[in-house]
Amino acid sequence: MGNGSRPAPPGTTGVRRGSAVSRGPERAITENRRARHEYHILETLEAGIQLTGTEMKSIRSGHVAMADSFARIEGSEVWLHNMHIAPYEQGNRYNHDPLRPRKLLLHREEIRRLVGTLAQKGLTLVPLRMYWSGNWAKVQLGLARGKLLHDKREALQGKEAKREVERALKAQIRG
Repeated sequence: MGNGSRPAPPGTTGVRRGSAVSRGPERAITENRRARHEYHILETLEAGIQLTGTEMKSIRSGHVAMADSFARIEGSEVWLHNMHIAPYEQGNRYNHDPLRPRKLLLHREEIRRLVGTLAQKGLTLVPLRMYWSGNWAKVQLGLARGKLLHDKREALQGKEAKREVERALKAQIRG
């Protein structure tokens, strides 16, 4: 080969360990448990997120809250609002605003499809969780419809019934 590179040894793929192709497992950063309680999740999708250096360092130390956050399409871009990333302790004057809107990175076709879907009444984009995919922070978005009060009550009753059954089975096994 003229450019000085050697072919990969037999039985290997030729992919370096640090490359974007060979990524490790996803590691959770935070989860928006409130979203699953407040909304019926119809569909999920993965989006990258544009962050500053101090935001990345703060996320690595686990200082993220997604409780009241939501995503909105503005123009041809998707923005994540109200996600709180605490200021980095050693960030000094280069620190970020904790509640600033953050751009989500999606393909154009995905954004176009979301615009059409969100035109339906009652649908919204809600971040469900944030996780590491290799060295990249990702956000899992959910296309959601708000739950009514009786839906929430039914879900809580179902959870309570499931807990009681598990307690009874555990007592029966011990007994």
